[in-house]
Amino acid sequence: MNGIPAVREFSFDNYEQEEDSRAVDITNVVDVDNQIADEDDDSEDEIIKRTDNLLLVGPVQDDAAYMEVWVSNEEEESLYMHHDFLLPSLPLCTERLHHDPGSDKSGNMCMDPIITVWDLDIQESLEPAFKLNSKKKSEKAKRRIWSQRCGIRFILESSLRAYISKWLSRPLANTTDLDEGRPHTTITAFKEKVQSLGFSPDEAQHILTGCADGRVRLFHCRDPQSVNSSFVKWKTMNEVEKVLWNPNSNNYFVVGDNAGYLLFADKHHPKNFLWSQKAHEEEISGVCFNTNVGNLLASTSREGCLKIWKFDSSEISPVYSHEFEMGRLQCVKQSPEDPFTLAFGGEKPPRCRMYNIKNFVAVRRAFDISDAENI
Repeated sequence: MNGIPAVREFSFDNYEQEEDSRAVDITNVVDVDNQIADEDDDSEDEIIKRTDNLLLVGPVQDDAAYMEVWVSNEEEESLYMHHDFLLPSLPLCTERLHHDPGSDKSGNMCMDPIITVWDLDIQESLEPAFKLNSKKKSEKAKRRIWSQRCGIRFILESSLRAYISKWLSRPLANTTDLDEGRPHTTITAFKEKVQSLGFSPDEAQHILTGCADGRVRLFHCRDPQSVNSSFVKWKTMNEVEKVLWNPNSNNYFVVGDNAGYLLFADKHHPKNFLWSQKAHEEEISGVCFNTNVGNLLASTSREGCLKIWKFDSSEISPVYSHEFEMGRLQCVKQSPEDPFTLAFGGEKPPRCRMYNIKNFVAVRRAFDISDAENI
């Protein structure tokens, strides 16, 4: 670093005094005025601009699994892969870590019983930055410097705060203290594997889980001694694929199962669902609430279809359905900057696609959105 001490170069002395801004803005992520691209690469695509958003994609080809960092820019109408790295096993899920001792990093969970955490600022990385539930220390990879402050915020961001939870093929869940690098709480109150979970938006010690045994469970993890006996639950007729808290009203959540049903519940009324809807012909692969329009819900399924719904606490009604011709839709995520912009992961090329649902006339009519807002 030209002889400049790392402490002064990166202002590590003031790291703990920095404000914890959760707004997903590229200026909070990358110092766009101080980026350095490879000397042998003149492409402007290497530089992350202020108007860029970043998207994490985990494709699988035969037995090979990758993690790709894509760049999207609405002004330029562009979406392209910036860089990728090889994963040691098939990716089960990805989560953004808001808390990591040292710097901001993204966590990737693979099909091994280990959580691997990768630094997205390192290109051509062969090893994760560190592992949870592993005593081996990974070697440092060669770093390409994008900015003075490491870390990327991207569209898959979610608030996990100081803990991250992992779910495996075994019927248990762990919450791991990242500062200590060891499990904080182990939950064993499951009869089948846990397939989805979510931290409560306003009470981080509350974890909602969806299991293959058809149960949705709500745990209070503050006391590890009583966590396996003090939970409440809801019973469904099928395997639970997705659980998601409603960010507009934190007492409510939606459930998606492997038979294509959507169910809506209030955490204060266990055992009962407020409504149930046969939404798709195949299993639910993704659900998104809209943070601007409180009664808008989007869902996807393995049949390759996106559906938009209008709902309240007593009923749900269809608004629009769209086929993306990407084969099975594996997942859907909402842009943190624009809740109408959704990112889809599909079985067939182009594998990753972004779309603004305000382009659908039926959506604008159903939710009183002006035609002038059509993208």
